Amino acid sequence: MKKRTKWIVSFVFLLVGFMVAVQFQTTSEEPEKRETRDQWEVREELLNQQEERQELLVKISEADKVLADYKEESSKKKVDTLKQSIHELEEKIGLSESEGSGVEITIKPIFQESEKGQTYPAVSPELLSKLINELNMFGAQEIAIGNERLTNLSPIRDVNGFTYVNNRPLPPLPVKIHVLSKNPKKLLDYIEASQSKDFFAIENLGIEANSNPSLVLPKYEDPLKLEYLQENKKKETGE
Repeated sequence: MKKRTKWIVSFVFLLVGFMVAVQFQTTSEEPEKRETRDQWEVREELLNQQEERQELLVKISEADKVLADYKEESSKKKVDTLKQSIHELEEKIGLSESEGSGVEITIKPIFQESEKGQTYPAVSPELLSKLINELNMFGAQEIAIGNERLTNLSPIRDVNGFTYVNNRPLPPLPVKIHVLSKNPKKLLDYIEASQSKDFFAIENLGIEANSNPSLVLPKYEDPLKLEYLQENKKKETGE
């Protein structure tokens, strides 16, 4: 009995030892499996974050490109607007050619057949200035006398007995004056009834006016005197 008991006890201990060994092995393997699973999860999460980061970078790049295109387009529009403003100002003050409909005026001498030894008439600065002032009152937009474009700074004066416009002598008669107008017909009617015709006739000078749908006025060639403009501005503002 004792020997059999020993075998039974030995078997029980052996079984218990085997179960303890198996339990220990299971316990030691579980952290390794869990750790392996956690690493894969971390790697997967990192990959997802990298993909999201890449997508964000692409979106940021696209947004930067759109912003750059917008700035470039906006700058181009500003430049175009500035160029258009400069062009309009140049047209307004006569620094560029102007074309349009208007009236063509011809000043030419009047000779009486009964009179002999008549002197060749000339257009005085006073007569020419009076005509220009009336044209401005009648709605003239732009005026050119011969090849000289008139501006607010254009002088009409006498130099040694000759009439000068823009510091250049008036061309010989007949002299043509081109006038741009929004309403050429109305301007033509004003010219026909103008007192200047009578004043010119006293000096043996005739004025003929005709409407013209396609006039081209030359640009003002002389340099602008900014000092003169600044002085006038100071006088107007009282500085």
